[in-house]
Parts: sequence; structure tokens; C-alpha cells
Amino acid sequence: MIQSIRNFNEAAEIILVFMNSIIPINTLFIAKNDKCYNQIEKVINKEKVLLKLGDNLPFEETLCKLSVDFGNQILVIEDLKKSEHTRDMVVTQQLGGGSFIGIPINYGTGENYGTICGLDTNQFDFKEEHLNLFTTMASLLSYVLDLDRANQEVENLSAPMVSLTEGVAVVPIIGTITPKRAEIIIQSTLQNSKRLSLKFLIVDLSGLERVDEEAIRHLMNLVSILKMIGVKPILTGIQPRHAKTMVDNRHTLGEILVKNSLQSALSHIGFMLVPNLNGKLHGTY
Repeated sequence: MIQSIRNFNEAAEIILVFMNSIIPINTLFIAKNDKCYNQIEKVINKEKVLLKLGDNLPFEETLCKLSVDFGNQILVIEDLKKSEHTRDMVVTQQLGGGSFIGIPINYGTGENYGTICGLDTNQFDFKEEHLNLFTTMASLLSYVLDLDRANQEVENLSAPMVSLTEGVAVVPIIGTITPKRAEIIIQSTLQNSKRLSLKFLIVDLSGLERVDEEAIRHLMNLVSILKMIGVKPILTGIQPRHAKTMVDNRHTLGEILVKNSLQSALSHIGFMLVPNLNGKLHGTY
């Protein structure tokens, strides 16, 4: 059965399970570092529990740091006690020896995310196919990281706030509202509403592709939060099919101001175009 992968987190979990079925090393893990700390994001232990999910250690004291410093290639240490790089490390003393394999997971820009590694308290005989598998999976995870970052950038741009004049802005919502996107829209809208000291925010729904009960709930949450911070929301562009869905799901807009177009919403709040001294039009209300 082919399993769909929606993000880096899911890809990391599937990849570790797959690798665990092929490589008989005790512990496989994926760690993320911020240059200060190294945190275990995913881990599979076979017999001995060498690492736990969420373990967090100073980055400088970890084997992952050695892997990152080694560059975009695989680092293999067959005997932690004999290697000049690891024999005096605290982690080696705690493990009592063993073997380590690791390779960095990087973004396409070269920025490091973390590492994918294997660890054992016994000396492990690394085969060529093991090295190739680690290299391939690190490349795959790097690709998924870039996809995640690109998707995040698209999400952040999917509902841009356009300032029209002092105290007035419009947010065009285009496409489909997913739970993740709804969260981004709400957070971005609140931040920009405060930054621009808005009095009115026009939420234009003319580009919204699909409206279901969940989408309506997210819209109502956005409207309620705007009211709580003193911003008056105005909905525009509600299509007949959207209105029918709202009625079918027993949602009413209540006291929410609704206008059939952006122009009528602007007219309602007294926004108009007037010529300036140079004869050019600008908006005011």
C-alpha cells in the first residue's frame, strides 16, 4: 500500500521505519539542531533504549555536531573508544563505546536542519548498502524540507493584507481554507490589524473556491476575534453557493456586515476617490 506523505514530519517517521527494517543497528534517529541544542525529533530503538524522543543536549557535546562538521558526506565511526574525535567525549563514556553513523540533513540553501544517524553500543559492521541508504534518505529528507518551506511561503502569501488608507484594509481569501491555512490567516490578520491600527477590515471571499462547515467555522472565528480587538469586519464577495452552504449548515452571519462587492463595502464606510493637487486620485474616508 502506497502511503501519501504530507510533510517533513511524516516523511521522517516513514523513512526511519523503512531503514529500521533494513539496517540491524540498535538505534536510528533524526535530530534537529539550532546551533545551541540538539533535539531528538524521531527515534527507533531495538533492544537498548539509547535515546528518547525529545532528548535535548548541548549541540557541541553531541555526535551530531561531528556529523555536521564533517560536511555533506556520511560520517562513520566504527569504534567510538578508539577514534580521536570521540574517545574523550562524555557521550562515549556514557555509552561505554560502540559505533556511530550520521549525515547532515540540509535545506537546498545549504542551511543545516539536523542529522539522520545510527548508533549502537556494540561495534557495527557498516556495509556499502548501509552508507548508500543513509545518503539517499538524507537527500530525500532535504528535498521534503524544501517542499515544506515552499508550501509555508505560499501559505503566508495566500491571504495578503492590502492597506487602502489609514484604518482601512482588505484581505482577499483565495482558494481553499484548510485548518493550517486558517491558523496562518488568523495570526497574520491579527498582527497586521494591530500594526496598521485598523478600524475596518474587508474580508473578500470572491476568490474562495469551496465553503464547507469547517471553512465557515474558521471564518466565524476570524470575525469574532476581529471584533474583540476593536476592528469592524465587513464580508464581501459571498457567492450564492457559499450562502446556500451557510444556510444548509445552519450558520447565520448575524450582526456581521455583508456587502456584495468591495466597492459597496468601501462606499459604506465613506471611502471615496478624490483628486489631489497633482490631479491624481487617492482614497480617503
